[in-house]
Amino acid sequence: MTSAKFNATASRGGIRRRDLLSLMAGAVTWTTSLHAQKLTMPVIGYLCAESPEPFASRLKAFHEGLREAGFVEGRNVAIEYQWAEGQYTRLPALAANLVARNVDIIVAPGGAPVALAAKAAATNTNNAIVFEMGGDPVQLGVVDSLSRPGGNITGVSSLSVDVSPKRLELMHELLASAAKLTVVANPTSPTANSQLQKLRSAAETLGVRLQVVNASTEKEFEPIFSAVAEEGGGLVFTSDPYLAFRSRQLAELAMKYRVPAITQSRDFPMAGGLMSYGGDFAQSHRRAGMYVGRILKGEKPSDLPVQLVTRLEFIINMRAAKLVGREFSPSFVSGADEVIE
Repeated sequence: MTSAKFNATASRGGIRRRDLLSLMAGAVTWTTSLHAQKLTMPVIGYLCAESPEPFASRLKAFHEGLREAGFVEGRNVAIEYQWAEGQYTRLPALAANLVARNVDIIVAPGGAPVALAAKAAATNTNNAIVFEMGGDPVQLGVVDSLSRPGGNITGVSSLSVDVSPKRLELMHELLASAAKLTVVANPTSPTANSQLQKLRSAAETLGVRLQVVNASTEKEFEPIFSAVAEEGGGLVFTSDPYLAFRSRQLAELAMKYRVPAITQSRDFPMAGGLMSYGGDFAQSHRRAGMYVGRILKGEKPSDLPVQLVTRLEFIINMRAAKLVGREFSPSFVSGADEVIE
C-alpha cells in the first residue's frame, strides 16, 4: 500500500497515520516500562513440604508479616511457590529448582526438613534463607548460633519440639490411673530421637510406662488408634510437621476409636480431637514474613538473630472429651488457653 493510500485509509477510519504511529510508540514505551517493573520486582521462593490447603492458615500469617514489613504479593514482590504435596523426599529437588531460578530469598517454613533442604541447596550462593521451625536450629546444624546465625540464613523457631514432655504430663494428668501411655513418633524426623529421650526421662519421673510406636505414612495411623482402643491408655504425638499437617485425619480416627490423644497443633482440637499443646504457629509464620521484608529492604540474614516464639498454646475440646468418655477437671479447664465447646 502506498503512503497516500495508507493516509486515505487511515483517515476514513478516523485516525491519521501520525496519530497511529504515536499510539504505537506509546504502547511500546508502556510495555517496556511494565517489563522493567517485573524485572526489578524481588522474587521470594516459597518452599513447602505440604500442599496449599493444609498450609493455608500458616501462609496467611506469613503474608500478614510480609505486609507489615511493607510488601504485598503482586504489588511490589513476587512469590514462586514450590509445594512438595506431603512427599518430603521431593524437598531437595524443589529447593534446587528455586536456587536455579535465582530467587532473592528462599522461605523454608514448616519444620526442620524444609530448612535443611534449603540450606543444602543454597550452599555457596547469594540466595538468602528464612526458615520457620519448631526445633532447635543450632542443634540441627541449621545456624551457627541464635544470636549470630552466620552465612545466608536466619529465621524463627518455636518451642513445639522442646515441650513434647509437657504433652505427656498433660495426658498423664487426664489419665492418672493409666499404667501405660503410647507415644507416636515419626522416625524420619530429624528431631525424633532427641524428643524420645526427653519423653522417656519424663515418663520415668511420672512413673508411667511408655510404649513408642512409629508412623511416617498415613496408612500407619489407623492400626495405632485401633490398638490403643483395645489396650486402653492415651496417645501422645511428638512434634513433627508431617504429623501436625495430618491433624484432620488424626482427629477423625481419635473420635472413631474413642481414644484420648494430644498433638502439637491447634488444628487437631479444632478438627475434633481432644487437645493440643505447642508453639503458636501463627506468630512464628508472621515473624518469618517480617524477617523476609527486612532482608528485602537490605538487611543481611547473618545480622538478624534467630527469633524465638515463646508463646505456647494449650487447647482443649470439651465435646471430644465427652465422646472419649473423659471429663476435664476444673483446674484442667482453667489452665487452657482456649476451650472449644
